[in-house]
Order: sequence, then C-alpha cells, then structure tokens
Amino acid sequence: MQKGRPDVRRGEPAPPCVLVLFGASGDLAKRKLFPALLNLRKAGLLPNEFAVLGLATSEMTSEAFRDRLSAELPSFVELDAERWAWLRERTHYLPGDFRSPDLYVRLAATLKELDGKVGARGDVTFYLATPPDFFGDVADRLQGAGLLAETGESWRRIIIEKPFGDSYDSARELNARLRRVMAEEQIYRIDHYLGKETVQNLMVFRFANGIFEPVWNRRYIDSVQITVAETVGVEERGRYYDRAGALRDMVPNHLFQLLALTAMEPPSSFEAEAVRDEKGKVLRAIQPYSPQEVLSKTVRGQYAPSAGKEPPMKGYRSEPRVDPRSNTETFVALKVEIDNWRWADVPFYLRTGKRLPTHHTDVTIVFRRPPHRLFRGTDIADFAPNVLALHLQPDEGISLGFQAKVPGPIVRTGGVEMSFNYTDYFGRTPSTGYETLLYDCMCGDATLFQRADSVEDGWAVVTPILDVWRALPPRDFPNYPAGSWGPKEADELLGRDSRAWRAAAE
Repeated sequence: MQKGRPDVRRGEPAPPCVLVLFGASGDLAKRKLFPALLNLRKAGLLPNEFAVLGLATSEMTSEAFRDRLSAELPSFVELDAERWAWLRERTHYLPGDFRSPDLYVRLAATLKELDGKVGARGDVTFYLATPPDFFGDVADRLQGAGLLAETGESWRRIIIEKPFGDSYDSARELNARLRRVMAEEQIYRIDHYLGKETVQNLMVFRFANGIFEPVWNRRYIDSVQITVAETVGVEERGRYYDRAGALRDMVPNHLFQLLALTAMEPPSSFEAEAVRDEKGKVLRAIQPYSPQEVLSKTVRGQYAPSAGKEPPMKGYRSEPRVDPRSNTETFVALKVEIDNWRWADVPFYLRTGKRLPTHHTDVTIVFRRPPHRLFRGTDIADFAPNVLALHLQPDEGISLGFQAKVPGPIVRTGGVEMSFNYTDYFGRTPSTGYETLLYDCMCGDATLFQRADSVEDGWAVVTPILDVWRALPPRDFPNYPAGSWGPKEADELLGRDSRAWRAAAE
C-alpha cells in the first residue's frame, strides 16, 4: 500500500490534502471536477482538512475565480448552498504561465500557506487538466521546485489526463520523462471511463457470481462486442480531434481498458498491482497486426452530412477548426484476437464513432449456439444465441437474452430477456465519473488507473494500424452519413465471419 492509504477504509473520508488543479479555467474543471468534488462532499468522502488551488493563465483573484465558478457550476451540477459554501471557502486561485519557473516558486509558497491553514500535513495531489504538450514540462518544473519530494508520511501524487502520448514511441518517451522526476507509484494516469459504476462492476459481476466465471471462456463464448457510440460530433474539439482521430482518442485507453476488464484472468486480490498485472497480460496477449491484417481487420470512417435527418447535421469537414480536406477518421472498427488459453479463437469486435444513431457504451457477450439435434422434426429451424449485455452508459444495467417456448401445442421458441437496471435497484446517485477516481487517488489506490506498461502495450497494438493508415490515405472519405451506424465496411468486417453487430436495444 502507498503512503496515506493504511489508515483509510472505503467509505471513510480521504486523508487531508490540497488538490492543485492545473487548467482550472477549462471545461473539464467546471463540467466534471468541481461537480465531482461537490458529490464527494455530499457523500461524506472529503475531509475538512482539504483545499483546492486552481492554476491557469487568466489573471484573476481567488475571489473572482470563486465568483466565476458560482455562475458556471449550476449548469453542470445541482448547487447545494451549504456544500458549495464549504468548497468555495476552500477554493483558491493562482495565475501564471505553466512553463515559467516563477509560477512554481509562488506555488511552493502558496502550498505552504494553505497547508498551515487547512492542516493538510503536506499531502498534495497535482491534477494536470492541460493539453498534453504540458505534461512533461509541468512535471519537470514541479520536481525542480522540490514539490514532488515525499517526506515522512506526506505524499505527492500527480494525475495525468489523456491522451498519454500519440504513439508507442511518444508514450514510452513520456513515461521515461516522468519517471526521471518521480516514482511510478506517484503517477496516476486517469481514464474517466473507469470511474463509471458499471465499468467497475465488470469485475464484481464476473468474480463475485459463481454462475458466470465457469462459462467465461472460449468453450462457451462465440464472440465479444464492445461499442462506444456517440451521437455528438467533435463539438469544440476540432483542433485537437483533427490531429488525433477516433483511433488515438478512444482505442488505446477507453476501449482497451474495457477489453482488459472483460478478458482478464481473476486477480489474486483486488489490490491495485494484482488487478493491473492481469489487465496488462491481456493487452500483451493481443495478436499484433501485420500490414495485410490492418487492411482486413480494421475499418475507418468519417461522417458526411446527414441524409434525410431532422434537424440536418453537418459533415465532419464542415465542423469548426477542422481542415475542409481532412482525412481524419471519426469512426473505427477493429477485430481483435487474444492469444491465450482462455480466449484463443474468440474474436473481440470493437467499434467507436461520432455521429452515430444512439449514445451508449455496451459490452456484449455472445455465447455459442447449442446443437440442434434434440429439436429435429420440430418447427424450430434455428436458435438465436444467448446474449449477455453489460450496459455501461447512459442506462446502466445488465441484460440476458435466452430462448423460451412460445405457448401452444406446437414447439416454437421465442427470445426473452431478463434485465437489471441500476437505478431501479439502487436509485440514482449524482455522478460525473470522476468521483471514484479522485477519491481513490487521494487514498493512494491506483487500481482504476493505468500503469506505464499497460499504456505502452496499448500503443504497441495501435501504432501498426496508424502506420498503415498514414501510408495509405483513405480515398472514400467521408463514407458514412451522420446519424448512421458507420461505413458499410464495418458490417462487412463481421459479415465475413457470419456475424453481425448487435444494436443497443437487442
């Protein structure tokens, strides 16, 4: 266990600390991080010995920053007066250039002052909600100012947002740079998808229910589908997205994390390193793509203007801050194969895209069809396979489809479904997806954060795809209308295996 963790049990307030938020004037802070802090306060999981220090380039006082948050936060969270007064009093602001040594001199002095005021015992979490170009520079300057050194029982941790690199080489370089100034145990690479309740429930569902784990393997499972579908376009992220694309933006982090949780072996415990070891084994077991396999097992697409949709939706190339001749993909589908004893010959189909018909994230387990011999001579010509769907967002729940006899004198079957919805059983809890992650970091629990090797393993799978795509620019972009399920090649990817994508409602 890491410093700050032994005296904290789940459900108790986190240890005292100061949260230093680089990029405090950005969208992430007001949309997700401050609402998450308010939700943690409501749940009784923030200590009284707590403060937030926001850093950004905008010149303003702490009081002006608080007033700005008071005006903006009601759009993103129900602003309870008492909880906001508590957090507002503990919120401070420091302007400056993130690459200027002077900022870090002032930061050190401010942290010392805040520590004495709130009693944080020298414990600090640095959150880098900045463009990725700043990650290494900020870490270097924190270390140069002596702000990453841990002494006695105090700890210093740094949360780094995605994207963590844009290729295998850049991810390795960034990891090496960070580890020159701090220990791996101090680095928390965040993926907000892992903060969602149903993503965490993947492990509980598999390993706490004896009826599923025995059939969670190649003998019983035909295929697995993972879909992260978005109805929105790139919105205001055009400049970043046009450089990144759907593959870089979603696959090495979100989709591969869901893949690893679905396919991992049972860990020896739920301690962070035991879980992360098993997830890493899955990523390393993914069969690498040859250049020819990139052409046959991957699909890319870009959305065009909508066809017959009301209201009409513009195409990607007409979005703000996007090159009107852009060949950046907004849709990706992959066939992934895991070369180990549990999953050999079981294909994992992954897809993600912008401007799709519905907004949902699902992990769908398709079981093998039973033999038909027993039903020869009846009117049953075929069986639909049993399908287990883990709905991760927006309607969190689990459903299981199976066959039942249709009432009547003739033997006929029909598909039925058992479903469980989280809100029906446990009620709705306000959540941004960041509450658990912030709390875990303050407690020193890295289970839901990516380790250096897993980041590099994910990029090792993706980089050969990027190389082939870069060498062979698409000739048919845009190739799917906004509001559709992507290019026809995505259907053909499964059709060649006599399979089909399963929609959210199935």
